Amino acid sequence: MNAASFSRRRFLERTACGFGALAFSALASGRAAGAASAAASSIGMQHAPRAKRVIFLFMQGGVSQVDSFDHKPRLATDDGKKMPFDDARLRANTGSGESAHRVMKSPWQFAQHGACGRWVSELFPETARHVDDLCVLHGLHTEGVAHGPATLFLHCGATSFVRPSMGSWVLYGLGTENDNLPGFVTISPSSGNGGARNYGTAFLPAQFQGTALGRAGMPAAEARLRNLAPADDSSPLARGQLDRLQALNQAQLQRNPGDDELEAAMRSYELAWRMQAHAPEVLDLSGESAATFAQYGIGQPATDNFGRQCLLARRLCEAGVRYVQVTYGDNTANPAWDQHSNLPKHAEHARAVDLPIAGLLADLKQHALLEDTIVWWGGEFGRTPYAQNNGTGRDHNPEGFTVWLAGGGFQPGIAYGATDEFGHRAIAGKMHMHDLHATILHQLGLDHERLTYRYAGRDFRLTDVFGHVVHEVLET
Repeated sequence: MNAASFSRRRFLERTACGFGALAFSALASGRAAGAASAAASSIGMQHAPRAKRVIFLFMQGGVSQVDSFDHKPRLATDDGKKMPFDDARLRANTGSGESAHRVMKSPWQFAQHGACGRWVSELFPETARHVDDLCVLHGLHTEGVAHGPATLFLHCGATSFVRPSMGSWVLYGLGTENDNLPGFVTISPSSGNGGARNYGTAFLPAQFQGTALGRAGMPAAEARLRNLAPADDSSPLARGQLDRLQALNQAQLQRNPGDDELEAAMRSYELAWRMQAHAPEVLDLSGESAATFAQYGIGQPATDNFGRQCLLARRLCEAGVRYVQVTYGDNTANPAWDQHSNLPKHAEHARAVDLPIAGLLADLKQHALLEDTIVWWGGEFGRTPYAQNNGTGRDHNPEGFTVWLAGGGFQPGIAYGATDEFGHRAIAGKMHMHDLHATILHQLGLDHERLTYRYAGRDFRLTDVFGHVVHEVLET
């Protein structure tokens, strides 16, 4: 159902490349991102949405579920024993995965929290205060044993093929809420494990590309939109320069009417022009109160960086950005939570994100945003309940892990699904990553089976030919 630009393109083709066409482009370009998506959503939306936007808190590298939100007393009982496990990495390499490994208990204590009595590790004491708002999913499983394939699958629904990212699908399906800001922003993305493909459009029209704000490894305080000129550059002279540039681009587009990238670039120039007047205010945290800074841990060495990222996410959502991804990670070979030989380092990462996450949840509530915002927390996979190579860390585990969701019509205070008694494999309430994608799209009012784009002779979708909506985790 590619209705990306037929009428608009024909209009531009048949109009002289003067200021009339440019005026149309200036007025329509911000809404053009929604023009194609309106055609998509008119087919794909089969019900009223419960949510308008998504904040995805991406814990790059794979948080250990048995050390965070999936309490398994059996690990303490059998700590140190050699027992047989089906090793996903070994199976991927040899075809046969069963081998003996040393069971390793969690170094951290668990306790029950909230009216729901949810078990949470001492790694996340601040998040634990909000468990009555969380919909905890214990039965996740996914594709890909290594970070690269699993990260691509998390974001794009495919382990290796170039596919549009989830944020691009959402923007394609729903359009933007604010013509003066990008509809899809990724804060501090990593250049590894798929890099820009994790927020790219692949074969979707280029206008649905995610906009990167900073990069992993860069202090969030320095994260800027590149080349964003001060507001006082919005002079008639500067506007005239843009008009002349757009006239040249329009002439080129008339010679090459199928050039999607050029048309997207023209729209991006108009959006960039409008952003000069609107984006600096949204990205400027200086007007926030001292109490808000403290709520996010801004100003504290351990939490300042991720706190700034989370506060930016709230401000972007409040301003109408449809999909915001916040990455806790880096650009090293072993990303963030990837503790193969030093599991205690999980504590350092948890200290960095716990208070900011709790602050975000509280702040969204205070701004009456949580009800129609989906907050999604999780990584590309989990970790094994046994020690890797008889050492002090845990290996990758795509067979069973935990993510949680808050807001957006997900049932608060519940746990859905379960892993086995060791926390190794999902055995009940199993949710494949395709199911999670389908369920989030459903809450946004999108039918994952009908949100499609025709390319190379077939209709593609985020969930490929799989996935189903898990209604058990949704509010009625």
